[in-house]
Amino acid sequence: MAKSDAEWREQLTPAQYEVLRRAGTEPPFTGEYTYNKASGEYRCAACGATLFSSDTKFESGTGWPSFTEPAVAQAVELRPDNSLLMRRTEVICRTCGGHLGHVFDDGPGPTGQRYCINSAALNFEPAQGERGDGGAESGLDTAADPQQDRRPA
Repeated sequence: MAKSDAEWREQLTPAQYEVLRRAGTEPPFTGEYTYNKASGEYRCAACGATLFSSDTKFESGTGWPSFTEPAVAQAVELRPDNSLLMRRTEVICRTCGGHLGHVFDDGPGPTGQRYCINSAALNFEPAQGERGDGGAESGLDTAADPQQDRRPA
């Protein structure tokens, strides 16, 4: 998916642009989907590709939405990332090339992986019958969220 930098800036919010196009990272415990427990799909905020399912989301305690595996393995590309004097594996949307986050080998079974993904890189599509907006039907536990008031709108 080829777009100019100006087209990406026009399409994305400043936070989405920083993460998806400049490989930024949102501060921990501030992302919109960190505490989301609703059923549904997480899609790329830039191109809409289905990336992760709520079925593989888990509470990692790291401050970012975490998944054990992508919804479709071919939806993401993994690349070595040796920036910031660390060895990590970057997770990229295969459709648009947007930076999503990183994958680590410290997750739970069955894969042992933790896909640590920025909320700003995602859009959530609730399953049919779910609200997905933090309402009572969504399963989002806002009472347990100490950072709720600091989340971007």
